[in-house]
Amino acid sequence: MIILKKTNAANSDFLSLVKQLDDYLVITDGDDHAFYDQFNKLSAISHVIVAYINNIPVGCGAIKEFDKSKVEIKRMYTNPLYRGKGIASEILNDLELWAEGLGYQSCILETGIRQVEAISLYIKQGYIETPNYGQYKNIKESICFSKTFNK
Repeated sequence: MIILKKTNAANSDFLSLVKQLDDYLVITDGDDHAFYDQFNKLSAISHVIVAYINNIPVGCGAIKEFDKSKVEIKRMYTNPLYRGKGIASEILNDLELWAEGLGYQSCILETGIRQVEAISLYIKQGYIETPNYGQYKNIKESICFSKTFNK
């Protein structure tokens, strides 16, 4: 059974999972990693979800305010040993509910074009590809998505 815990960016299990994520992204992003890494600092993140199976932290995700009406999904990761069990979908759904409960109307996110599993997840969860936003505007290796909450 998957247990989801709301926490913050100082949570040690979250920090451990983020380290795993960053190690993974160094490989998949290659030479582009330093560019993306500058936008993934944890100091602006205060809403985090960590997923547990049998008390083992297996996945995480976070939201960060983008503007008064939307949040940005950040630091989504599932340990490869636990993929295919719906963990990322549950984390994403809980993040969306949390954001909606905080009064936001939508989520946006960016992922790299090499992150095929992530792209598939976001499309499956109802995210729509959008023009690249903010710092990702002219980055060919980025793909951006958004989802508006149903009212």
